[in-house]
This record gives sequence, C-alpha cells and structure tokens, in this order.
Amino acid sequence: MSLKEVLVDELKDLYSAESQLVKALPKIVKACEDEELGESINQHLEETKGHVERLQRVFEQLGEKPTGKHCKGMEGLVEEGKEVIEEGEEAPFGDLMITGAASRVEHYEIAGYTSVIEIARGLGEDEIVDLLTETLEEEQAANEKLAEKAKELIAEAAGQSEDEAELEDEDVEAVSEEGEAGEASMTRKQTQHTSKAAPKKPSRGKSRAA
Repeated sequence: MSLKEVLVDELKDLYSAESQLVKALPKIVKACEDEELGESINQHLEETKGHVERLQRVFEQLGEKPTGKHCKGMEGLVEEGKEVIEEGEEAPFGDLMITGAASRVEHYEIAGYTSVIEIARGLGEDEIVDLLTETLEEEQAANEKLAEKAKELIAEAAGQSEDEAELEDEDVEAVSEEGEAGEASMTRKQTQHTSKAAPKKPSRGKSRAA
C-alpha cells in the first residue's frame, strides 16, 4: 500500500463520517431545549455540509471517488446521540448530555483531520493541506463553543441540584417533626387511657365483732 492509498482510505472514512452527520444533526437540533445550543449546532450543520463539499474537491484533485467506505466510528457516535435524545431528560440535563455527545463527535473529527493533514503534507499536497486545515479549524471552533456552553449548563444544573437537595432536606425535616409530634400525641393518649382504666383498690372494711 502506498502513502497516497492510505490518504485516500482515511479521507473516505471522513467523507462517510461527515455525510452521516449531515443526516443526524437536524434531529439533534430539534432535541435542544437551550436556544443558543440549538443555534450553534444548526450553524455547524451548515459548516458540515461545506466539509462534505470540500472533501469532494479534495477527491477530485486526487483523481479518486469519495464513496466506498462506511465510517463505523461515526456510526457509533451517532447512535449514542440518538440514545441521548430518546432518554428525553429535561433541561438543563438533557442539553448537557447533548453537548457531551456532540463534543465526542468533534474530538473524533479533529483527530481524523489532524491525521490526514499530516499525510497530505508528507505527499507535498499543499493545496489539499490548506483545504483540510480550513475544516479542522472549523471543527476546533465548534468544539470550543460546545465547551463554553457546557460550562454554563453545568453551573445551571449544579444550582438546580442544590435547590432540589435543600427541598428534600426540608421535606425530611418536616416528616421527622410530624413523626415526633405524632409519637408525643400517642404517648399522651396512652398515659391518659392507662390512668382512666386503672382499677381502684377496694378499701378493707372493719371486721364485725363476734
């Protein structure tokens, strides 16, 4: 196998990955409850369509076809994203899970593009390096946006969790106080009942003289 064949094989994997994302991202956008997160992922959807077109240009320059390989790695990541959507967690927890799934996708693509750029550079394909670098920078920028949004959602989720914990503590205290009050009431009733029910000892009469 030649270095060019390795490059083509890796590029086909990326082409399959990007094509799968174009189909999967609209569903993720709809699942977002956080408006800013949805807009950010939708924007990256448009960039992803551009990534597919950019890869097509790369294949043209190499005199190759982009089809013929299915990216199983991206297939698995897309399935994980579907599972997150199906769980249907409420905001901010559901949105936070979406950012996690989306970030894993970005890291996968960043690794893939970093690799093919180095191979293309080794082959002296400077124009292809430039095209792929544009995509890599967009993937990195998208990942940074996800990281920033995740920080916001984590802070929101942490605050909500603290509020819920405080409410639970208050409920426990209230139940405990009710239980103590009930026990005290039962004790008083039992004491009163015992006092009323206790029989009086009969008094001894004087014996009659014989």
